[in-house]
Amino acid sequence: MKYFEYNGYLGSCKVSIEDNCLHGKLEHISDLITYEANTVEQLEKEFKLAVDSYLATCKEAGIEPKKPFKGSFNVRIGEELHGKAVKRASEIGKSLNDYIKDIVIKDTESHA
Repeated sequence: MKYFEYNGYLGSCKVSIEDNCLHGKLEHISDLITYEANTVEQLEKEFKLAVDSYLATCKEAGIEPKKPFKGSFNVRIGEELHGKAVKRASEIGKSLNDYIKDIVIKDTESHA
């Protein structure tokens, strides 16, 4: 899926045949922020307005806005694969974190 991007936030674009409109929401945050429009161009504008409004509302309320990505995540891969990954990282002189990070970088750059 492709997303709108603005100020570190990602927004979806979906079609509502019943309502004859486009709609979306801020993705990967727990707060529900939605927007809608009749054209993709207008939907992107509404997405940006929704982000700006969300950030302003959080500021006025004195709360920290949710961010889609915090820079860390847990991966459950089982004991055996975990052990193999730690051994491989050690063999090439890297921490497990750097080893996995390098793999993700290589994969995402090859698919960019």
